[in-house]
Amino acid sequence: MLWNWTQPDWPNFRFDSSAAEPLERRFLLSSGEILGAVRHVTSTERDRLRIELLGEEAMRTSAIEGEVLDRASVQSSLRRQFGLTADGAPSRPREQGVAEMMVDVYSTCAAPLTHDTLCRWHRMLLSHDRGLESIGAYRRHDDAMQIVSGRIDRPTVHFEAPPSAQVRREMDAFVDWFNRTAPDGPAPLPALTRAALGHLWFESIHPFEDGNGRLGRALAEKSLAQNIGQPSLIALAYTIERHRKGYYDQLETHQKTLDVTGWLLWFAETVLAAQQVTLTRVAFFIGKAKFYDQFRDLLNDRQAKVIERMFREGPDGFKGGLSAENYIAMTGTSRATTTRDLQNLVEMGALHRTGERRHTRYWLRLQTADTDERRLEEKSGG
Repeated sequence: MLWNWTQPDWPNFRFDSSAAEPLERRFLLSSGEILGAVRHVTSTERDRLRIELLGEEAMRTSAIEGEVLDRASVQSSLRRQFGLTADGAPSRPREQGVAEMMVDVYSTCAAPLTHDTLCRWHRMLLSHDRGLESIGAYRRHDDAMQIVSGRIDRPTVHFEAPPSAQVRREMDAFVDWFNRTAPDGPAPLPALTRAALGHLWFESIHPFEDGNGRLGRALAEKSLAQNIGQPSLIALAYTIERHRKGYYDQLETHQKTLDVTGWLLWFAETVLAAQQVTLTRVAFFIGKAKFYDQFRDLLNDRQAKVIERMFREGPDGFKGGLSAENYIAMTGTSRATTTRDLQNLVEMGALHRTGERRHTRYWLRLQTADTDERRLEEKSGG
């Protein structure tokens, strides 16, 4: 099997740049929309928004690799990394590591890429893993670095990376390319093109024993941030995780060829989808802040508990909406009290009701940045 790195022209990827031009324009427009949306967030709320967005990305980039993190621990770790008051949640080593890496990516996005940068991220991410031979350094083992699935006695090899002895030379070329193609470099590339090629190239070298996927996605975030001149905060890992099979299929296909137009277009569309997710989240965050400004002092303890739980579901909300049975289960109160509480929430304008009798459902009624009052009905599950 000829992998991409075994082919004579490696690493000269071939692609149709004209096919990506409309997507590049859309990316720049959406970047402006995100910046405009964030301006509606008060300065005191921006830290909370940043932590929510980075926390979700930390959770999702780990989930792509099959690793489940504790949300409260991730957010607590992020608060500590940003020098904010901790909220009392435990900061576990695994969550602390990914939080530390995410903050470093965020705060140093403008700096040139170096080997030390990548090794620092690896050390942050995996310092808790005592099973690795090399932490904070490129792999050195003699065994083939393969991506496999299936039975141990009959594995399917999806990809084999360059041998360890070749990694430093490969990474020298990659780091040099990354910096030369930066906006202020001698050979700048458009944002989506650079991020897509960089991610595929890095994953094809697979320079570390473990953590290459998470580091590669962090590298894509750094690349995009450099091209727009500030941290992107887009939901890239979230969007990839929702289409994980397609992501791995695209990588596998394009790690066997140097013709990567298909990969470039897939990755570009994924980034554009991620931007829309971020716009939705920012609007939801603004709506949440306005909601509590308006209703915080009007809610009883039961109502406050249920509203907080509804917000925790995020923009997608409860699948099918909040029912009276949900309310009873969360509060342990009687049906009569539930009916009064829900009716009161509707009357004060906190919730919107749809359906009748046993089909009655309740949705958060939020204000957004550009309307005095818009009903956001979460009609799909998360």
